[in-house]
Parts: sequence; C-alpha cells; structure tokens
Amino acid sequence: MVKEAIKDASERMQVSVRVLQDELATIRTGRASPLLLEKLMVSYFEQPTPLNQLATISVPEPRLLAIRPFDASSLGEIERSILASDLGLTPNNDGKIIRLSIPPLTEERRRELTRVVGQRVEEVRIAVRNVRRDSQSDMREFEREKIISEDELQRGLKDLQRLTDESVETINALGEHKQDEIMQV
Repeated sequence: MVKEAIKDASERMQVSVRVLQDELATIRTGRASPLLLEKLMVSYFEQPTPLNQLATISVPEPRLLAIRPFDASSLGEIERSILASDLGLTPNNDGKIIRLSIPPLTEERRRELTRVVGQRVEEVRIAVRNVRRDSQSDMREFEREKIISEDELQRGLKDLQRLTDESVETINALGEHKQDEIMQV
C-alpha cells in the first residue's frame, strides 16, 4: 500500500513539474520562439482553436516570428488573437504571412517577468507539497486501519519526503534557469 501511495505521489509531482516546464516555455525572454504562441487560442469558425493547428510558426531571424496560416481567411482572427493576448506584440500582416517582431525587453519588463516566474514556481511548489500532504494522510490512514505497520509508515513518510525534496529541487532549478534566461541582455 505504501509503495502504491508513493508511486501515485511521484506521478502527480512529475505532472506538476511538466506543467511548470510548459508554462515557463511560454514566457518571453527577448528571443523569438514558437513556444511563445503555443497556447494562443484563435476563434476559427467561432471555435477556439490553438494557433499551431491553424498555421505554421517559424523563426526566420532571432527576433522575428513568421506565422503562415493554412487558410488565408483566418489571418484576421489570428491577428486579433495576438493583439488581445498578454504577449505585448504587434502583428504585421502582409496578406499572406503575419510577422511578429520581438522587441528587446526593458529592464522593468525583465524584473516583472522574473516576478511572474517566481509566482509560478511557488504555485507549483505548493502543489507538490499538497500532493505530499495527501499522501501522508493516506499513509497515516492505512496505519490507523492496521493495513500497514508503524515501521512501514515511517519508511513511507521518509521516502515521500525524499521524493518531495527532489521535486522541489527540480522546480527551483527550472525557475532559476528561466530567471537567468530572462535577465540576460
């Protein structure tokens, strides 16, 4: 029972770390990356559709994104979605391709983005600790119901804490790496 609880906690913690990686990939660093637009939803025939299903996104230059829609009639909706997003980018539409110039980040914007990264990292750390708390209460319940012994409970709690520490270490490393990336000029 303890092994199953730890395995479940491990999987849930890994999901939290993957979610953080995905979120951090969408935060702008001053360099063009198609990942910036990955979660952008476009109203296509009144259905929210991810941009990467409507267009090809390429990086022809280090500070330029080119969006080539599969259907030219969707150019206007793609442009509106980009303007409505919190990316702070202005699209240039030439009738076939939308170009997004990625301006260099100001010092103030860099600091703001590092705060956002810090908040996201803290949210994921809290999620990992919540997983630990749930697993601990499950294990204690197993012990109260005499499904496991007190020794098994103590070993399980120790393993769970080690797993939590490893996950938090990974989360912190991801956050520090992203903050360093943002602060590079």
